[in-house]
Amino acid sequence: MPEGNILHRIARIHGQWLVGRSFIADSPQGRFSAEARLLSGRTLVSVDAHGKHLFHHFEGGVRLHIHLGLFGNLKHFRSRAPPPSSACRLRLSSPQASLHLAGPQACELLSPEDEATLRSRLGQDPLRPDASPSRAFEALRRGRIPLAAALLDQERIAGVGNILRAEALFLAHLPPLRPASELSLVDFERLWEALRLLMEDAARDGRIVAPHAPPAPWETPGKRREDRFSVYERGGQPCPRCASPISRVELAGRGLFFCPGCQAPGARGRPARRPRAAPSGRARP
Repeated sequence: MPEGNILHRIARIHGQWLVGRSFIADSPQGRFSAEARLLSGRTLVSVDAHGKHLFHHFEGGVRLHIHLGLFGNLKHFRSRAPPPSSACRLRLSSPQASLHLAGPQACELLSPEDEATLRSRLGQDPLRPDASPSRAFEALRRGRIPLAAALLDQERIAGVGNILRAEALFLAHLPPLRPASELSLVDFERLWEALRLLMEDAARDGRIVAPHAPPAPWETPGKRREDRFSVYERGGQPCPRCASPISRVELAGRGLFFCPGCQAPGARGRPARRPRAAPSGRARP
C-alpha cells in the first residue's frame, strides 16, 4: 500500500497537470459509470492529500475521494493516453492530460459533510501544514500497544506505513516494542521530526531514502531496493551505526525491522537529520 509521501507526491503532480482542466469522465470497467457522468465536463479545482487518501475537488462542489489500498493503480499521462485496461474504474480524459484509476479500495463521490467526517477520523499528517504535533502526541500515547503498532494506526498518525515506521523509529533511536503510553514528549519530538524529514524528502524525490551515514544510500554499490534503507528489509545485515545484526520480528502480521543495539531501551537518541549532499560528480538517484 502506498505510504503518505506517495499520495502527497501524486497530489502535487495532479495539481500541476490536471487542476484547471475539464475532463471527459467514464468508467471502462462499468462500476463507476453513474458517478463518472457527474464528473464529466467539470473543471478540477484542487487536489489534496491527507495520509493515504486523495481528494479531488471539481467545480460545483463535486468531490472525488480515492484510497488506493493494496491493489490500487493510478496512472497519469501528459499527452495522448494508451487504451485503458479492462480493470480501469475511472478515466479522466482531456487533450492535455489524462488519468486512469484501477483497483482502488475506495473510489467515491462525497458531499462536503461526508468528506469532513472522513477527515475527522484520520490522524495528524506530518506533511500537512495544518498538522498538530501535540494532538499526534496525545493520540499516539493512547493505550499500551507497542509503539510500532500504534504508528500504523491511521487514526493516530496518518500516512505512515511499514517502511516509514521502521526507518523513523531507527532514526529516533526508539525501541519499537515499547508501550506507546510510555512515549515521552522528547522522544516523540524526535520521532515526529524523523517522520517529517523522511516524508518530505520522499514526497519530493519519489522514494524513501534513509539519511544514515556512512555509507550514504546513493554511495552504496548495487541496485537492491533495500540498499536505500537503514533497517527495513535488512534483517541479519549490519546496522549502519553500530554494526549489530538487524532484527526482524512479526508484529500483527507485518515484518518489523530494527536494530537491537541502537534501539534498545535506554539507547541515547539524537535528532534526525537530512541526508548529506551527494559527493561532487555523483548524482543522488
